[in-house]
This record gives sequence, structure tokens and C-alpha cells, in this order.
Amino acid sequence: MATSINCSVVFTIIALSLFSSISTSHAARSLLQLPNMPTIPSLPQLPNIPSLPTTLPQLPSVSSLPTLPSIPKMTLPPMPSMDPLPNKPSLPNMIRTLSPPPSN
Repeated sequence: MATSINCSVVFTIIALSLFSSISTSHAARSLLQLPNMPTIPSLPQLPNIPSLPTTLPQLPSVSSLPTLPSIPKMTLPPMPSMDPLPNKPSLPNMIRTLSPPPSN
């Protein structure tokens, strides 16, 4: 059963490839039989692009630049003082020690 499905798939692929090559070759033959197409006129010459300068202009010296005003430094307010954590209250001793019963 599986081999017959595989064979049919292979034959289908071969048939499709044959038909596609026939249509491709037919299209190529019909294109070759067309009369000569008119030539495309050439485009006009583009203007020459001016060349960029090869040397860079001098940068201004550091002393001629204006100085920036000093920015005040940000400070944080002081942290509030932390009180120590309160002690955990001790639980009362709920379990009484068992003493031996009184002897008669």
C-alpha cells in the first residue's frame, strides 16, 4: 500500500516536470520568433559630481570655546535614623512541667 502511494507520487512529480519543461521551451521558442524589438534610446549623460575636498578645515582651539557654567552637584537628603527593631515578645510558658503524682 505504501509503495503504491510512493510510486504514484514519484510519477506525478515526473509528469509535472515534463509538462513544465514543455511549456517553458514553447515560451522560449515563441519569444525567439518575435520580430526585432526597437532599441531603447540611450539616456543623456549625467552631470559630473564635484569632488569633495581632501583636507579638513582647522578646528577652533579649546581656549576660544566658551566655558560651560558649573552645575551644582545633586545631593540626597540624609536618611532617617532607623530605630532598632523591637524585640520579639516572649511567649508565656504555657506548658507546665509535669510533676510526678503525689505519693500516699
